[in-house]
Amino acid sequence: MMKFILILLLSLPTAAAYAQQGTTSSINSPDAGKKTMVVDASCGQCRLGLPGQSCDLAVRLDGKAYFVDGTTVDSHGDAHAPDGLCQTIRKAEVQGELVDNRFKATYFRLLPDAVKAK
Repeated sequence: MMKFILILLLSLPTAAAYAQQGTTSSINSPDAGKKTMVVDASCGQCRLGLPGQSCDLAVRLDGKAYFVDGTTVDSHGDAHAPDGLCQTIRKAEVQGELVDNRFKATYFRLLPDAVKAK
């Protein structure tokens, strides 16, 4: 019984690290049967001119900004870091649809920052 408890306690930090790693880059997996789009993504209030009092994830489609449902600004790193979504507009690969003037994301992956990649 002690071995079981020891193994369980030693495996928890590893499991937590892998769980956090997945949430910072994407939600779900892309659906091969649906169109994938590359859009501007940022904080709707800080960078895309949407109304509100807090920092919320938004995307720009065809020149118009929409708040995102299905993921959050904090799910993609520190929003207030120099490369964060409240500080800059980033590119994201997305799938989803517009419903009631909001983008319902079924897939969202923030693309690498072009400045960092150099």
